[in-house]
Formats: sequence, C-alpha cells, structure tokens
Amino acid sequence: MAGLVQRTSTPFCVDDEPIQLVAPDGAPTAERRLRRHLPPETLTWLYESMVVTRELDTEFINLQRQGELALFASCRGQEAAQIGAAGCLRKTDWLFPQYRELGAFLIRGIAPAQLGAVWRGRWHGGLGFTEKCVAPIAIPIGTHGLHGVGAAMAAQRLGEDSVTVVFMGDGATSEGDAHEALNLASVFNAPCVFLVQNNQWAISVPVAKQQAGPTLAHRAVGYGMPGVRVDGNDVLACYAVMEDAAARARAGGGPTFIEAVTYRMGPHTTSDDPTRYRDDAEVEYWRTRDPIDRFRTYLQRAEVWSERVEERIAHRAQRMRAELRDSVINEPDIDVAEVFDTVYQRITPDLARQRDDLTAELAREA
Repeated sequence: MAGLVQRTSTPFCVDDEPIQLVAPDGAPTAERRLRRHLPPETLTWLYESMVVTRELDTEFINLQRQGELALFASCRGQEAAQIGAAGCLRKTDWLFPQYRELGAFLIRGIAPAQLGAVWRGRWHGGLGFTEKCVAPIAIPIGTHGLHGVGAAMAAQRLGEDSVTVVFMGDGATSEGDAHEALNLASVFNAPCVFLVQNNQWAISVPVAKQQAGPTLAHRAVGYGMPGVRVDGNDVLACYAVMEDAAARARAGGGPTFIEAVTYRMGPHTTSDDPTRYRDDAEVEYWRTRDPIDRFRTYLQRAEVWSERVEERIAHRAQRMRAELRDSVINEPDIDVAEVFDTVYQRITPDLARQRDDLTAELAREA
C-alpha cells in the first residue's frame, strides 16, 4: 500500500514524571535534556501571549454572560500548554484545534473578532482560519484527529516539510476517532504531533475514570510512537517538548503523543457548573500552580520582567478586549443569503430555492 512504512518495532518508554523546566515557584529546574536558552524578547513574547490570552478569555466570558455570545469554552489555566506548543512552530505547520485553543489562535494571528463570530453563531465565523494554516474549530469530540492525520499524510506525499499538530483534551482520548487517528498516524509514519491537554476533567468525568493505565502518555507505547509527559503549566517545557517532537516529525521520525498535564480552572463551557462535581480545595491546589504567575516569577529572576513591560502588555490586552467587544456588539450582520452561495462553486437548484424561500420569509418578518 502506498505510503505504508515497513520498519522493525522500537520499544518506547514513558517517564511518569512530567518534563519541567520552570518549577511552580518560578525557579529553573535541574532538567537538562530539553533545556532551551531563548532570547529575552522571545521570553517576553511568550509571557505577553499568555497574559493577552487570559484577558481575552475573560472578555469572551463576560460577553457570553451578557447574552452577546451563544457559548464559550474557557482556556483559563491552560495558557502555557497552548502558547508554548504553538509558539515554537512554523507558520506553515497546520493546527487542528478543538474549541478551547484561544492561545493557539492568538499565536497564529486569528483575530478575536473571528472567534467572536464563531461563538456568536454567525455563519461566517470559521472563515479565514485556513489562510493561517488553522483548521476550523471542531465541536465533536475527537473527530478532528483524523482530519489532522489526513493533512499530515497529504503533506508527506506532496513532499512538504510541514508538521500537523492535533490539539485534544483528555476526554477525546476516550473516543474511537482518537484511536483511529493515532493508529493511522503511526502505521503511515505521518508527520503529526498529538498534543493532549490533560486538564483533569472531561466535563464532569475525572481523568482517573477515563483510563486505567499509568498515564495518558503511556497509550502511545501501544501505537508504536513516543509518549511524552510535560508540565502543561510550564510554558518553556511545553515549548521545548513540542519543538523536539516537531523536529522529529519533520525529519521523518513519525508522530509523537504529548500529554500536557494542566488544569481547567473554569467550567467546561459557560453552560457548565463545575462546583457540582469538583471541590474548592482541588481548584485552589491548581491555582497555586498558575502558569502566568509562575512564568512572571521566572522572568523576574532572569531580570527580563519589568513594570514597563507589564504596563505595555496591559495596554495591549485592554485594547484587544475593547476591539473584541466592539466587533461582537457593533459589527453589522452579513447577508445570511450568502451562506447558500458559498457551499459550491455554482449554487445548485435546490439551494437556490432554499435561499429564495428564506429571503422571502425574512422579508415578511421585517
């Protein structure tokens, strides 16, 4: 079969202890395997991206609570995993997100206004993603993994050196689609990285009730690929692990399974009430491991952080929050009839009739 890789099996081992470069107190760790000596401007950029992501996350929640958005899935607490993973990639590497990857969208230049249109339920909300090598948001759990592997296999056969990154939650690894995607990627040695953000809860089901293995990363062994655990609240560790996995995939080494151990500080979505299934002590435990506070302390130790930097970041965050709010509330509606015109290159007779029926109905209601 074309594309099938014949190779002897390679034994992979998974370390239970997550790779960590920055300790919870902000001090550098003794880890040396994947140490990254990034310049001050890159360190500042990573910190700024996390802070802006959280500020925008807060604004999205406010807009939903005020009835301006239909729904929103917060990424509060997971900023380091997303910013670190996306921040080390090339702009030509494809991202296949779920729905909680606000940080990755920000890194790729997806405007908050575009995301606002998605969560407002407007038909054009997903437009513009693919121009940034980002697949549209996938609400069904785990289905996009297959799309990501397919894209990686396509790049492989076209002779491109791009890497595909699939963002999943711990709950997605319990779905059959995820199994199929992981198996397919391994069999065809696809240049694909699976970033599983283990935020401890698949809606109201804890990760301990989703799998019986030592860790999620151990599942990689059964698929014949490396499995890596990383502290998902350590942006430098996430950056280093993803950079290493992407380089391996780019060189023809095949897929990697990364488990980023983090925590979802807020509800699953704005329709969820997490107080019904988790206690305050658990949330407080993870609050002390906040990824932004941790990295700020690290930058202070490295004499990279300053009040001037913090003020500049705050101004940018406030400006972007204001722009998001304005785009959601004041942007004029696009003619809904256009949705029928963009399905096919030439509109079909059935769609034309549906468009005309809807246009007539709206005219009667006006």
